Amino acid sequence: MASSSEIYFKLVELSGHVVAEGVWGASLRADCLYRSAHLAKPGRRCRLLQGTLELTPFTLLADLDLSLGTCIQVVWLFSSSADRCSHRHAFAALKGDGSVVTWGDEYSGGNSSAVASLLTEGVVQVCGHYSSCAAIKANGSVVTWGSPFTGGNSSAANGSVVTWGNADDGGDSSAVAPLLMEGVVQVCGNDGSFAAIKANGSVVTWGSAYNGGNSSAVAPLLMEDVVQVCGNDSSFAAIKANGSVVTWGDDDNGGDSSAVASLLTEGVVQVYGNHGSFAAIKANGSVVTWGSAYSGGNSSAVATLLMEGVVQVCGNYWSFAAIKANGSVVTWGDADSGGNSSAVAPLLAGGIVQVCGGIFSFAAIKANGSVVTWGRADCGGNSSAVAPLLMEGVVQVCGNHGSFAAIKANGSVVTWGAADNGGNSSAVASLLTEGVVQVYGNHGSFAAIKANGSVVTWGRAGDGGNSSAVAPLLTEGVVQVC
Repeated sequence: MASSSEIYFKLVELSGHVVAEGVWGASLRADCLYRSAHLAKPGRRCRLLQGTLELTPFTLLADLDLSLGTCIQVVWLFSSSADRCSHRHAFAALKGDGSVVTWGDEYSGGNSSAVASLLTEGVVQVCGHYSSCAAIKANGSVVTWGSPFTGGNSSAANGSVVTWGNADDGGDSSAVAPLLMEGVVQVCGNDGSFAAIKANGSVVTWGSAYNGGNSSAVAPLLMEDVVQVCGNDSSFAAIKANGSVVTWGDDDNGGDSSAVASLLTEGVVQVYGNHGSFAAIKANGSVVTWGSAYSGGNSSAVATLLMEGVVQVCGNYWSFAAIKANGSVVTWGDADSGGNSSAVAPLLAGGIVQVCGGIFSFAAIKANGSVVTWGRADCGGNSSAVAPLLMEGVVQVCGNHGSFAAIKANGSVVTWGAADNGGNSSAVASLLTEGVVQVYGNHGSFAAIKANGSVVTWGRAGDGGNSSAVAPLLTEGVVQVC
């Protein structure tokens, strides 16, 4: 029985699955609830909602209106590391001491030497896109770096915000530097720009105007109450506290949502992006899509299946896959890239708990730990070569531009797909037999975190598959890789 100084909470997913429940001290902040949720899905980010109220990690539990109930909804956020492959050619590792280690292609953020002194401590989140990275520090300031090809702008009067790299791709944030000195709680990147949410619910954008770095057209709508931002390759979509959605960026690829505007005025709890379109889940389990029809922005062919019961959507480059509450999967978009799953339809009729997208294929984990794949055979859609290893015990799958890596319950890793892109992990096989807790993929390689905090990499050397240059820094203490 909870005392007056304690509050009972139950953390529940959209599907109704209970992630965690227990009693927490009323004087604590909501970061204790976030930590409990993250234990269920390490490496994944989430939103916590009490009704329509968004809980931030800084929300005092004592300030919550308990008349709304003590059931907290957990909405898992779209994550390139877990659901959709990244276009980047480099990695950035966040360590437990708040420092950051980078490696891979210097034009994709693999070289952070220009801002190294700002990355030695205090970093709490790292986000990257095709050619730049952004790190949030504990004081709410932002550090960005990326391609040195054009030099960018590395000047900042007080050092709170330092930028370096291609100005057109977000490496130069000097135009918005005063807005990034404090209060930033989340950063989202697409292929050429960044969007940062501040603690007051406002959004700051920079980078390529074409890719959403210029949000002036919707600026009045981004001044407050934004709780999540999702990017596809060239646009952004922001969810506000009232469940409405604001979009900007490339009109043809989802920046213009006017065709479905009436469906996005309320009730949206999650938005997912792929190459050129978006898919939004509403509180009633229905899905709204917009953007490039070719890449899934038009879901009319499966509309009747998306009217209710959807709990998760995952995208690859050209298509989407939605998991319903009954464990079935609905796919749409480019047929050859996984939008047509008829070849494995009997295996997707129930029992699916996670779907991961590669570049032109998907991999789904079933409740029994087996894996189902479909899409382009040469990009991991055909897993027959390792089928016996995927019949049971798989707990996570990660994809990149041509291959997949699956973690099994015993901590071992199974890979398949394009050999050069990490589908062949034989060179590090002895290091992947046990102890792996998370795998991250980028364009052509993978990075695995082990239980002891060390990192193992494989795949294309230039994309970060070879981490020998920073190996001494990756032997312990790593908690996240981007």
